[in-house]
Amino acid sequence: MTATASWTTTKPTAVLVLADGTVIEGTGIGATGSVPAEVVFNTALTGYQEILTDPSYIGQIVTFTFPHIGNIGTNDEDIEDLTPAARRGAVGVIFKADITAPSNYRATRDLDAWLKSRGIIGLSGIDTRALTAWIRTNGAPNGVIAHDPNGEFDLDALKAEAKAWSGLEGLDLAKQATSGQSSQWNQKPWVWNEGFAELAAEDAKYHIVCVDYGVKRNILRLFTGLDCKVTVVPAETPAEDIMALNPDGIFLSNGPGDPAATGKYAVPVIQDVIKTDIPTFGICLGHQMLGLALGATTAKMHQGHHGANHPVKDHTTGKVEIVSMNHGFAVDSNSLPQGVEETHISLFDGTNCGLRLSGKPVFSVQHHPEASPGPQDSHYLFRRFINMIRERKGEPALAER
Repeated sequence: MTATASWTTTKPTAVLVLADGTVIEGTGIGATGSVPAEVVFNTALTGYQEILTDPSYIGQIVTFTFPHIGNIGTNDEDIEDLTPAARRGAVGVIFKADITAPSNYRATRDLDAWLKSRGIIGLSGIDTRALTAWIRTNGAPNGVIAHDPNGEFDLDALKAEAKAWSGLEGLDLAKQATSGQSSQWNQKPWVWNEGFAELAAEDAKYHIVCVDYGVKRNILRLFTGLDCKVTVVPAETPAEDIMALNPDGIFLSNGPGDPAATGKYAVPVIQDVIKTDIPTFGICLGHQMLGLALGATTAKMHQGHHGANHPVKDHTTGKVEIVSMNHGFAVDSNSLPQGVEETHISLFDGTNCGLRLSGKPVFSVQHHPEASPGPQDSHYLFRRFINMIRERKGEPALAER
């Protein structure tokens, strides 16, 4: 793929400028302005609103491989970040086709207006297949996405900005993603045509403390759906403050950025938590930092895994699940120390997707078992976590299903 102005036949109102000088022109959508970020592609067919509000996408521009995005509009229910605000998810988005008028009974706003309200800069009308193929060959690039309704761009300046941007390695973005204050969560999973119910205080059987590195709402909902009271605490909360909440279980959430950077303050906390023998469960960034806390290492991936159709094998059951994924870093399987077992692997490339600590109720997965969007094959992992709590209390196990 070379720098070209022939991808469109009309005056471009948006551009994607890559660090190697490639310029891709198209039609601007969403917010105006420009922002540097890493460019990735997502293979999910549905759930664009949930994807774009996943805090794990902070610092990234999402290219959708599905060509028609936006035809179901947006609503206030399909949001995943805990405290909605501009750019608390993806900073940019790239579509093949123009956004169409919404056609869905749940829609309350069209996608373009919603993108503007979130500060997400968009580019449409390009060959997303070519861009995806380029990323697969060359790896996820750094770039700048820019939108100007008048089509006025200083390409030399944008090229320089794209080349100079540091990339995600070394960036602690959890501080940007975390809600920043302790809060209680009681909203239960969504029910068709009924919306969200709330867990009554008297119905809560267990207390989960969630360390928020950029948690998704549906993770919290699945806990409350299993009768758990959930307390969400900021990313930098000390271990003694977590323990003072008297949790039955501790959850290490997903989030953006380089796990090694966030781990500078998170790993000592996680190590202290492990010593307590309180059941501990991590997802995505939480999984990576648990790996670091146990003595493993993490590394930047070539293109990352982003989509809702990834096959993962659970070695503990022998089953293959189709899962949602969103990560650009991975735990190095070869670095797992003695006593740490690899429980899940990606069947796409063999990378690590799960681990557990022998002799302790501590485990984690790289993929997103809560889905949103995606299949529910891995919902059983939440029951597996609750069963660790129940075993510690001398209660019979729930069926994993």
